[in-house]
Amino acid sequence: DYRCFMKKILVIAAHPDDEVLGMGGTIAKMTAEGAEVHLLIVTDGSSAQYRANDNLKEIIENKKAETRACADILGIKSVIYGHQPDMKLDVTPHIQINAVIEEAVGSIGPDSVFTHFWGDVNVDHQNVYRSTLVAVRPVMGQIVRNLYCYRVPSSTEWTPSKPDTMFLPNVYVDIAAFAAKKYEAFARYITELRDYPHPRSVKYLEETDRISGLRVGVDCAEEFMLLRQIID
Repeated sequence: DYRCFMKKILVIAAHPDDEVLGMGGTIAKMTAEGAEVHLLIVTDGSSAQYRANDNLKEIIENKKAETRACADILGIKSVIYGHQPDMKLDVTPHIQINAVIEEAVGSIGPDSVFTHFWGDVNVDHQNVYRSTLVAVRPVMGQIVRNLYCYRVPSSTEWTPSKPDTMFLPNVYVDIAAFAAKKYEAFARYITELRDYPHPRSVKYLEETDRISGLRVGVDCAEEFMLLRQIID
């Protein structure tokens, strides 16, 4: 039972909406059961997509408002912004991304961290994963004892089916009681919603969560890869 050893959690997302797409139901479940969940969004999520728009600052602020609305529904305690350039983490110094995540880990002091999967098609996700490994490296005194990767629709499933990029879940969280809250929260990301069958649609999320649940004999689930766990 994760409640025995996961009390303060940091979810690391490259972009606004990754957190709810990947594990919104799990976040809602954890906060409802008493865990303290914090969210770090590493990039601004807009500077590449809207780089030619004269209202870029306003767009970024609107995206933050969507994130906050989503976080409030899920019960997230705080949202931290890394202010790194969207879709440019492959040309951002590795040490700079490391510092953003290290600062969040240092200020929050989480016992558990959820981050992106290394095989995602999105290069920002890949680089956030690499920097997370640096930030939570298992040195003596490291406070982070549990490390997971989560799956993001529209990124994780779009990579080739080969051993180094296949998402192979070994942890499933039953989110049947919290799925509706996940979809309600995702709908707050008005700028990110797409029409079905796009992965960033509520119906797509409903179907993929249902499939994940059926794999392990429950109605609805989210999938994770456990990378490290230390139990006293």
